[in-house]
Amino acid sequence: MEPSPLTQQDRPSVFQPKVDSLYEQLLSSVKLSLRPNKISFLMEMQDEEDQIPLSDGFWQEFFLLRPDKSSLQRRLDSFSADDLLHIQIQTQQLFRRAVGQINSRNGTSDEAALDTLTVFLDIVLAKRYTNPSSEIITVLAGLDDVDDVFLDFANAIEYIHDLNTPIHIFEPFLLLGLLANYNKFEFRNPYRSRLEDFVDDATIQQIIRGFGALCSQSRDKYVAIQEDIQEGWTLSSTLKYIGLGVLAPSRSSTPAPNPPSRTEDTKDPFALLPDTSAAILLPSYDFINANKLYCRNLITHPADTPKSETPFSAFLSLTSYTLHHAHRSSRASLYGLLNLTTLRILTEDPTLCPKLFSPALSTSVRLCRQRAPSLPSTPSPRPLAAAILDIVTDTLTHNLRRRLDIPLYTASTGIVHRLLAHLAATGGTRFPYHWPLLWQTLLSLLRFLATYSGSLAPDPDLPALIDALLATLCLAVAAGGVFLPDNDADDKEAAHDDLFYKLVETAHVLRKFKAGFFSPSSLLPPRAAVPPTTTTTTPSHSYPPPNDSSSGTRRIDALIATTAHFERLLDEERKGKQQLGPKEVARVIRKGVESLRVDEGSMEGVERWGGRWREVEEKSMLKKVGRKAVEDARRVVRKGGL
Repeated sequence: MEPSPLTQQDRPSVFQPKVDSLYEQLLSSVKLSLRPNKISFLMEMQDEEDQIPLSDGFWQEFFLLRPDKSSLQRRLDSFSADDLLHIQIQTQQLFRRAVGQINSRNGTSDEAALDTLTVFLDIVLAKRYTNPSSEIITVLAGLDDVDDVFLDFANAIEYIHDLNTPIHIFEPFLLLGLLANYNKFEFRNPYRSRLEDFVDDATIQQIIRGFGALCSQSRDKYVAIQEDIQEGWTLSSTLKYIGLGVLAPSRSSTPAPNPPSRTEDTKDPFALLPDTSAAILLPSYDFINANKLYCRNLITHPADTPKSETPFSAFLSLTSYTLHHAHRSSRASLYGLLNLTTLRILTEDPTLCPKLFSPALSTSVRLCRQRAPSLPSTPSPRPLAAAILDIVTDTLTHNLRRRLDIPLYTASTGIVHRLLAHLAATGGTRFPYHWPLLWQTLLSLLRFLATYSGSLAPDPDLPALIDALLATLCLAVAAGGVFLPDNDADDKEAAHDDLFYKLVETAHVLRKFKAGFFSPSSLLPPRAAVPPTTTTTTPSHSYPPPNDSSSGTRRIDALIATTAHFERLLDEERKGKQQLGPKEVARVIRKGVESLRVDEGSMEGVERWGGRWREVEEKSMLKKVGRKAVEDARRVVRKGGL
């Protein structure tokens, strides 16, 4: 009997997945050499002509297999920035082939290419390079082919249109956003240019639907910790109100929200939020800042079903919850500030801001009411601007701390100013809103600043907040009669009269505010000069530079003079009487409004405070947000998804 030609090979001691062996083959120009207490990298460099590109068959098999993200991440993590430069032939092949595969629209293979590229870029962009811009280009594409390769990758945004469910846009949209932010202040970023030029309406609609779904998902993490919907009177709520909650019928049929994990900080679970999906806020900001078509579609996109929320409503809802808890962590504060910047861009645009006040786009927005005092209940649909005013009012109310987050408060107050300025400019529109709450909130902030003027005054960011607050109050005094509800309205207190009444109540606070910030002994630093613009085009609005101390002095003097006018009338009415009743005070205030004469010089320019948004002026904040978004993206990659 002849021996069999087949021979039995020894089984390997450890099974190695096929895709892992391909990773090893791809990165085979680096070997590990173990030394005592140290791992060093011995580079086996070859001449360029000896580094033969891998075959088409290799790449076809590479992208047919399901990626092993942890294995690829582990291998790439072991390389330093210099190591990646030494194997640039391999890294350039990987990047080009993955981009080409994504653009080929080949089902499972392009999804594998996207997953591989996400891990690859996450590791490569996080390395510390000596010359980041040029060395990153060398690792990814090479200096000779950078334009063609990066243009192909920017075109891969259209891949989003082929995704089956909105939630799946997270990784490709986030990846594009991170690349669009990479060194965008140092050179013209090709991905940012792609966002500016993108006009595929179907893909934009898909992005917006996915963005709205992600915002709802992130918002629901807050609700899972504490439900804040105001319920009507029921048997259960009544028994609990009178202290007999033990007799209330059980609600076992309703599943309870998942409690936070024991491994998390259960003392303050809100400090862990928003979750990692909030990183999607950065690419959305970039798209809004670069593309007006995206802005218009985001605001006007309808809800998928009559009972669901619109994508923009979901964004506003997440913004409300994030800003309500912004004081709990620097991460929440940064994402909240980013969303306020997004709202600023929308409110400054002369074609988009009117849509925020349009009754045709009225909708319901779920706002955060997880801490008292909570916002008034608003069950009926309202214009979007009303929800935005609620969000910034709630932000100003719930984040007052001795260590005040001044940029957050400046941004919030600035949005109030811009919305009021739009109403004042359009004229004739009596906008329904709970204005007394807004006046109370602004004056509470003024009282807080006056109380802690000694500790706050040295902060270099404080003059901008004072400018915004005084300009907003002066604008309401000077132009409130144009857009506030009429005095004869039967269903509401006269909002303009209420503003003057509250100003009279805080007359002593105004004088204390002036003494703390505008006296010769004040520690308030001078307002920083605005850097000159490099654009050669004429801006659509000619704004003066941010207010200096002299304009601030004129405005606080105007507010003090306004209160003095009403105090004099009240004193005259009070002669011979022990006290004035509410109706008598209201009558005097109304009479005083008619006779009030505001110094036009002190109010000059209040409707144009702050200037238009210029991204370079907030470079520091945007870079911080970018780093947080990269950290969140890395967590998502390590978890294998949201």
